[in-house]
Amino acid sequence: MQIPVFTVDAFTNQPFSGNPAAVCLLENDLDEALHQKIATEMNLSETAFIRKLNPGDDFTKSSRFGLRWFTPANEVPLCGHATLAAAAVLFHIKKNTNSVLTFVTLSGELKARQVEDHIVLDLPLYLTYPQVSQNFAAIGDMIVQDLRYSPDTKKLLVRLSDAYERSVLEELQVSAQCFLSAEKTGKVKGLILTLKGNSSGKHKGHDFYSRYFAPWYGILEDPVTGSAHAVLSSYWSEQLGKKEMLAFQCSHRGGELKISLRNDGRVDIAGQIAIVLKGNLIF
Repeated sequence: MQIPVFTVDAFTNQPFSGNPAAVCLLENDLDEALHQKIATEMNLSETAFIRKLNPGDDFTKSSRFGLRWFTPANEVPLCGHATLAAAAVLFHIKKNTNSVLTFVTLSGELKARQVEDHIVLDLPLYLTYPQVSQNFAAIGDMIVQDLRYSPDTKKLLVRLSDAYERSVLEELQVSAQCFLSAEKTGKVKGLILTLKGNSSGKHKGHDFYSRYFAPWYGILEDPVTGSAHAVLSSYWSEQLGKKEMLAFQCSHRGGELKISLRNDGRVDIAGQIAIVLKGNLIF
């Protein structure tokens, strides 16, 4: 069997930055267990599988596809950067002729469209709720300004003090074992560290910064995370009183996301892409 596979760096226009995702195009149904084996083999934070919903569908002409995402350890209900990567493969490699693509996923229908040199994802917007405890030992003695929880995504949002510079977030050293030891209840599946942006200095222009950790899914740090920004968008829109924002995820690869809250309770998250690999899985 041969399956076309691509590696796409998402939320960047520079190869080897942003967040890499593998994308597989499934011409036929794939044995269930093979999804996980392939994702483990690719060993990226996510591998996306695009499948035809009907036998007569065409990757060049159809506008609706099934989409699933797998980490090296398990399937996940939502992945923004791998959705961006999947849309990029259809738009840029398969030259799909539709203005809007619809993906049928575990998180409902997600749409992607091209706007100039960006691909815009229409994602769910997830609310956060205040947490009583202000202590999270896994980030050491950092001053925490706010602590929120998103029950829909099982993500914990930790806002660091506004007194910190972006460099503090970038240089923070974390341990997967510390996170796993601090949270064993199953309530948290992802940890977002976030910081308010600066209006001055060399990094001015970004409304907020973040880093994202998911050792509970086998990913210590994810470089640029669309699904985390579906949570961050609602929080920072409320805090800043803005619906249009520019965000930067401060991993070592780094990536930029353009955010626009919609009136229908969803969020548009836009990013650029760089395609770095084309090939075939053969087995």
